[in-house]
Amino acid sequence: MSPLTRRELLRRCSLGFGGVALSGLLSSPAFGAESAGKRPLKAKAKNVIFCYMSGGVSHVDSFDPKSALAKLNGKPMPVPVQRTVFNNNGNIMGSPWEAKRYGQSGIEMTNLFPQIAACADDLTVVRSMTSKVSEHAQGNYFFHTGFPFMGHPSAGAWLNYGLGSENQNLPAFVVLLDHRGGPISGPPNWSSGCMPAAFQGTQFRTSGDPVLFLEPPK
Repeated sequence: MSPLTRRELLRRCSLGFGGVALSGLLSSPAFGAESAGKRPLKAKAKNVIFCYMSGGVSHVDSFDPKSALAKLNGKPMPVPVQRTVFNNNGNIMGSPWEAKRYGQSGIEMTNLFPQIAACADDLTVVRSMTSKVSEHAQGNYFFHTGFPFMGHPSAGAWLNYGLGSENQNLPAFVVLLDHRGGPISGPPNWSSGCMPAAFQGTQFRTSGDPVLFLEPPK
């Protein structure tokens, strides 16, 4: 039998090359397993979208109205106030928005969001989250990591660790910033903390290339 020429080999074996690639993909049961490790429980969530609106609307003007503020409007604080960075504390200011209860659940909110109020029974409002810190930077750390100081894994890093990723080429935890800036303290809010850096958030830039140095030089 005469040896195969290169052209004849490619003609006969061309379909086999795809099979070799497919076997390589199928040999990995979970692309995220290499980074996430074995999980004790099966994850119910497939993905998480977390909207953190730094400097957003006040809670007393939206979903946590305080009726006492209207009664004390314009009066000085009746209790001692802890010092802050600026320490420029004025008198009490009541909310300019009217509050009432909506839906069968009776969730109390203001009329600032009339369309959302119509969907009151589809909402879950949590008012028990409090903090002992009153500064913006510490508050951001506390909200994202559970601790008022930098150096701890963010909630996104923990989710990245717990859920893993279904691909080997894209980050499982990305951060989309507002082009106007923020949040205060920046990257420590989506840090991996004490965990490996693979679990930290990949920040997308607000202009130009979302991620630098992905394209080879010209």
